[in-house]
Amino acid sequence: MISRQKFADTQKSSRMNHSETDQVSLELARRVAERMRWQPEVIDFARANLARWSRQNTSAPSLLRCYAEWQQILSRPVEEICNLLCSESDNAQRLRQNSPFAGVLTPTEVWEVKSRFRHAPATA
Repeated sequence: MISRQKFADTQKSSRMNHSETDQVSLELARRVAERMRWQPEVIDFARANLARWSRQNTSAPSLLRCYAEWQQILSRPVEEICNLLCSESDNAQRLRQNSPFAGVLTPTEVWEVKSRFRHAPATA
């Protein structure tokens, strides 16, 4: 049986801070961009996500604005979308917080990235 303290320590060590979450988000976006370059139908998958989310969130104007912004971005050339996804700018970071590419990567791929960042040594 695991002690409460050991469980709490395990839970605490598995959480990521904001910086780590942003790093994970960037790495996931890089992988999506890499896939999009040779599989551009990923854009159609993202558009389908946005359409579904828009129907589900009709009473959330801030989300609808975000979805509309992504719809506009998805009309750009593939390389431009990929560059935005991989950018370290504040705007790109903001956009990645509501990425329409959920489901493009397999759960295993996502877990691998998250696990790598969770277990990486802390940097000062």
